[in-house]
Amino acid sequence: MSSRFLRTLLLLTFLGFMANAYAQPFAATALKTEYLINPIGLDNPNPRFTWQMADTRTGAKQTAFRLMLGTDSLALAQGKANTWTTGWLQTNAQLKSYSGPQLKPFTKYYWRVDIADQHQKKSGAAKIASFEMGMMNPKNWQGAWIADNEQIKLKPAPYFRKVFETKKQIRSARAYIVAAGLYELSLNGEKVGNHRLDPMYTRFDRRNLYVTYDVTPQLRQGKNAIGVLLGNGWYNHQSTAVWYFDRAPWRNRPTFCLDLRITYTDGSVETIKSGKDWKTDLSPIIFNSIYTAEHYDSRLEQAGWNTVGFDDNKWKNVIFRSAPSSQIVAQAMHPVRNVEEIKAISLKKLDDTTYVFDLGRNISGVSKIKLHGPAGTIVKLKHGERLYPNGHVDLSNIDVHYRPTDDKDPFQTDILILNGKGEQSFMPHFNYKGFQYVEVTSNAPIQLAKEDLVGYFMHSDVPVAGSIKASDPLIEKLQFATNNSYLSNLFGYPTDCPQREKNGWTGDAQIAIETGLYGFDGITIYEKWLADHRDEQQPNGILPSIIPTDGWGYEWGNGPDWTSTIAIIPWNIYLFYGDPKILHDNYENIRRYVNHINETYPSGLTTWGLGDWVPVKSVSPVELTSTCYYYADALILAKTAKILGKTADYQYYSNLARKIKNAFNAKYLNQTTGLYGSGLQTELSVPLFWGLVPDNLKHRVAENLAKRVAADNFHLDVGLLGTKAILSALSDNGFGEVAYKLASQRTFPSWGWWIENGATTLYENWNIQSKNDISLNHIMFGEIGAWWYKSLGGIKPDETQPGFKHILLRPQVVEGLESFEATHRGPYGQIVSGWEKKGQLLTYHFVVPANATASVDIPVAITQTVYLNGKPIKAQPIRLPAGNHRLELR
Repeated sequence: MSSRFLRTLLLLTFLGFMANAYAQPFAATALKTEYLINPIGLDNPNPRFTWQMADTRTGAKQTAFRLMLGTDSLALAQGKANTWTTGWLQTNAQLKSYSGPQLKPFTKYYWRVDIADQHQKKSGAAKIASFEMGMMNPKNWQGAWIADNEQIKLKPAPYFRKVFETKKQIRSARAYIVAAGLYELSLNGEKVGNHRLDPMYTRFDRRNLYVTYDVTPQLRQGKNAIGVLLGNGWYNHQSTAVWYFDRAPWRNRPTFCLDLRITYTDGSVETIKSGKDWKTDLSPIIFNSIYTAEHYDSRLEQAGWNTVGFDDNKWKNVIFRSAPSSQIVAQAMHPVRNVEEIKAISLKKLDDTTYVFDLGRNISGVSKIKLHGPAGTIVKLKHGERLYPNGHVDLSNIDVHYRPTDDKDPFQTDILILNGKGEQSFMPHFNYKGFQYVEVTSNAPIQLAKEDLVGYFMHSDVPVAGSIKASDPLIEKLQFATNNSYLSNLFGYPTDCPQREKNGWTGDAQIAIETGLYGFDGITIYEKWLADHRDEQQPNGILPSIIPTDGWGYEWGNGPDWTSTIAIIPWNIYLFYGDPKILHDNYENIRRYVNHINETYPSGLTTWGLGDWVPVKSVSPVELTSTCYYYADALILAKTAKILGKTADYQYYSNLARKIKNAFNAKYLNQTTGLYGSGLQTELSVPLFWGLVPDNLKHRVAENLAKRVAADNFHLDVGLLGTKAILSALSDNGFGEVAYKLASQRTFPSWGWWIENGATTLYENWNIQSKNDISLNHIMFGEIGAWWYKSLGGIKPDETQPGFKHILLRPQVVEGLESFEATHRGPYGQIVSGWEKKGQLLTYHFVVPANATASVDIPVAITQTVYLNGKPIKAQPIRLPAGNHRLELR
């Protein structure tokens, strides 16, 4: 065979490969505006656009993009933008903020993004996405704030209605509604949308959220009826508990403002608005509390109350009310919904008037019952997490902070009064609970079947972003429980538990932030919650321990170990999304917070905080743990200053972080032994996790931690703060096997002990038999949910190229586990990291999404040879482009 023939053959092969590469279709996909798909009712004048590159080729990357925006979707599809275009930008960025002419309120815009690949080839026909601006300015509201009265002690929830007539053909219609309290909106007898508990909870006297609905399908030419049902929510808190929400400075009878903006086919616009021409009456909801339950007297139902033909002559006129705050802003976030229906797995009849349903798992949400009985029959539905030995529902673990003034408002107990008109159903409108069991009692015999009650798992409906698979079923069960607890505590803000408190405890949220971000696309919830932080922060920088708050929590429970949320959560959002906006928005708030601690504790050590909450047995010094968080805040502030180009601040806060670290080590570190304090698990793991240990002593301190864990028989001896740190402190410093023994432990005290005892959510206390602090649905020990991804999966963001633009893959292969796989959908697409052991062969497969890169570092024995995609290699770590890769260690 001649050399010329060989060259020709190689050339033809190369050209064939290149032709195949160029023929491979690629496109921009997953187009989102403000991290939402085709949202309506936005207020941000410079909305953010994000997308992903759909391309399975090895080495796929974006080298340029052009974003085009206009009001004409057809023209945009033809490549013509009448509002704004970036032109072709030579960049691999997949995040762009709008910077064109001022966007107009109530206007729908369409956008597309065209991309070029690594060969400078441009993508084909682009998908068209859309977004719609909302009010943008409070001055654009036309409606008035109305209510039925101002009696804060009046219990029945009010109805509101208005009939109006449209005489022209409708092109589109939008309803904009803001409420102090909660609402359900209806048009022509049908509820609008599938949201629950709108609007999301804020500090009502400082900021209120409005929601936008597309109601075009529900309107008709001619007469129409609008109906609004108002609930108390956190605004008019009538139940009494230790946090005094019944004394909130904003408290009043619920109120709302509504604009129904109708655009006709001739281009004219008409706004139907809330005002004095509305009528009001009391509803069958005779009591509603977001904290306890809802009471409903179906004998008081007014059939058709929200339809055109209803006679409202006996209804009263509404009254005007002042706006609760001067900030009325769009609720641009994933809403709360009934996400999952859960059928009862069993029904136990205790007697003719008492039944107990078991859903088989602990959830946040509501139950829905169908039944029939004589008029006036009173049915009570008690929701709880545990049963007494006699089979009745036990509330003693969750009602400890409730301070009822009478017996008319039983905890987590809905009350239904039947109307005797055949089968009827009931589901609360303005409440949710934490429960697994529902005890149904009645004052007269009723017949119930297992199918007559279902539960609805309610939470902020954030998209799933991660998953794990493992050869040990315990891991998957534990992750299921962790995700259940995380979602059970996501209601437009992160909470501690869905039953006893429903409070936005900052400490629980900072512990669970990575767990949440690995598992779910929750940026919209956290951006809203950081705005709540800004609303609550005092001028001197202090934050309360629960956010939002009525004023409780400035004097107890706050401190760096809890309220470091102001720094830790923005920093993690930046790492996971690569979007600096949250750092911009909160920079001054972080700075004020750090400055306050610095002024109050000039030595660099601080005793401000709660400490290692609910430990197993050992108690670590508050000064040790709080100072570690103070250091983390100062370091995040310094890094943020550098990212935002604030050079002087970067130097100042870098020096402050160094001062804190030096003062901390001078007091607590024994340089000779490598021990902190008395060498407890928390005392060693927290400084390791937050980076206060000198580099030359990290291995020594980690070794001491591993020895301490072994001395504790590979069981946990930590509380809340130690839980956050201990697993990563071990696995990041060469002791992954020890960390896995802790994480997979099945006996007390451990996460696995809960699972072995039937847990489907995470608990508040390691001791299941504890007399207090024993909610069965808490997220505060939820760091383990992130550790599976970080350690066994080894998926970590690179802070120099955040948003998983560059992925750090450092999987820990451990004894006792034959296989493990973690997936995470980041801003660039799906990341996969999985390994499997078969005898002496270890196979590691991983997927790097298009336009991203990864560095892979997997432990290799001296006797092993590493093969990458079938070819032997030597160098580690390995830097690899996008694609589907396979490593084999033989």
